[in-house]
Amino acid sequence: MATIFGVPIVVLMGQLLIGLINGSIYALLSLGLAVIFGLLRVVNFAHGAFYMLGAFVAWMLLHYVGIGYWWALILVPVIVGVVGAVIERSMLRRLYELDHLYGLLFTFGLALLLEGTFRHFYGSSGQPYATPAAFEGVMNLGFMILPYYRGWVVVASLVICLGTWLLIEKTKMGSYLRAATENASLVQAFGVNVPLLLMLTYAFGCALAGLAGVLTAPIYQVNPMMGSNLIITIFAVVVIGGMGSILGAIATGYLLGIIEGLSKVFYPEASNMVVFVIMAVVLLLRPAGLFGKDT
Repeated sequence: MATIFGVPIVVLMGQLLIGLINGSIYALLSLGLAVIFGLLRVVNFAHGAFYMLGAFVAWMLLHYVGIGYWWALILVPVIVGVVGAVIERSMLRRLYELDHLYGLLFTFGLALLLEGTFRHFYGSSGQPYATPAAFEGVMNLGFMILPYYRGWVVVASLVICLGTWLLIEKTKMGSYLRAATENASLVQAFGVNVPLLLMLTYAFGCALAGLAGVLTAPIYQVNPMMGSNLIITIFAVVVIGGMGSILGAIATGYLLGIIEGLSKVFYPEASNMVVFVIMAVVLLLRPAGLFGKDT
């Protein structure tokens, strides 16, 4: 059997593919986090809780209402986005003029509240969510067996990330959003409703987290701690890519997922900390991140 550095190619390629799948989740979650910070300058520590909320809403729609996976892909981002809009409109908006630390503390407390509420009602063991019938089964790639659903997650993540980048960077709405973060009063003088834009931005970032929750629900068990287990890694991804950089969040998410997968082959003991080692090195060499702008 052919090997690379003593590792069978079959094992290496399998871990690369697993890393790509994990990177798809990292990219999608860090994308929503980067959108919120880049346009609102809010360190949204509740992002993992909205991810968890999306997975639970999908589970509840299926078990209590009978609404399946495909409708959940449409309804859950809308529901989570509306929750985010209400929170931004009623509470978060009051903190924009204060130090960033207040926004971080508020969203951290919100995350604890959401996680504690779901843990109280559903426990910590987790709830299974069935794989949609269209993606049951596996594909034999020769070097590994790939479940169809995990391949779908990679494709869906790529499409969503690309669509979001195009929306922010290439459309008139995106130009309004970017301009509002630089000089809100000037943009408002041209008749643009800046408070509405900011509310929609936060809602959109929360909706992306909710959509990620729906996509991962059939892969992982739906449990109240699923967001807190990922949020530190996602923050590391955003910091490495550059706080607020949309392209940086996407590229770094996929890259770090692959690096994490490779580390499990060559040095498994380091796989849980390789992301943070890379973050430390990047911050030493380029404090603004790989794609960030120095200020």
